[in-house]
Amino acid sequence: MTSVTSPSSQDEIERLNARIAALEHERRHLLAIIEILQEIAASLHFTDIVQSIARKLGEAFGLDRCSIFLSERGGRTVRLVASYEDPSIRNYVVDLDRYPELRKALQSGQTVFIPDAASDTSLQHIRGALNHRKVKSITVVPITWRGVPIGAIFLRTFRDGPTFSDSDVRFCQVVANLTAKALRNAHRFERLQERRGENPVNRAREREQAALIGFMRRLLDEFAEKDGPWGEGVLAKASAEELDRMVGVAMTVISQEAAGR
Repeated sequence: MTSVTSPSSQDEIERLNARIAALEHERRHLLAIIEILQEIAASLHFTDIVQSIARKLGEAFGLDRCSIFLSERGGRTVRLVASYEDPSIRNYVVDLDRYPELRKALQSGQTVFIPDAASDTSLQHIRGALNHRKVKSITVVPITWRGVPIGAIFLRTFRDGPTFSDSDVRFCQVVANLTAKALRNAHRFERLQERRGENPVNRAREREQAALIGFMRRLLDEFAEKDGPWGEGVLAKASAEELDRMVGVAMTVISQEAAGR
């Protein structure tokens, strides 16, 4: 005997399957959030933070492109600081005339979603490139701090890839908020390092100075142990006094430089 499923039962099965799919989608989002939190917690350097976020988003959605842009004070200059498809890009100044959707997101502080990039009139100037890359949708999520856009996450999907849903957009907005807080913490950490004199550049310079001073001391000690021009009585008293004066001047200059005067 063949069982027949009633229309109401079939509808219920479809609703359950849709609910299961939605829960699975949400589970993947939560796992991605956990992975991103683990990534950004492992570093306090902004370059590592933005690159790890771009990589995680690109992998999670199988994107054609995932980039993170940061704007300088006043929003006059925008830089591409991380790219999923090309991790070597770290500090590239972009022309906002080529990215009207990015400009709109930065100016309005609102997410910009273009479901069909190929037919959007604002992207006519790059339609050929979009068709070549088989781009489907573009989403630009602003990164804001205290209500002010400081950058944006730029996501581009393939035409043959999965549809970017409303829940995906909300997920990216959560990631943008995490990014803003992580960048703020990284900025505070770098400022603290500078105040403590622990800036990596300063530490490298100090090591170079220490190495140079150590070398000169060893060189002078080596000569001092030998008979020669370092022996007593070789230099005239006037010459010795002049050397003492020159050393004093040099030490004063060095002290002033170290104090930042």
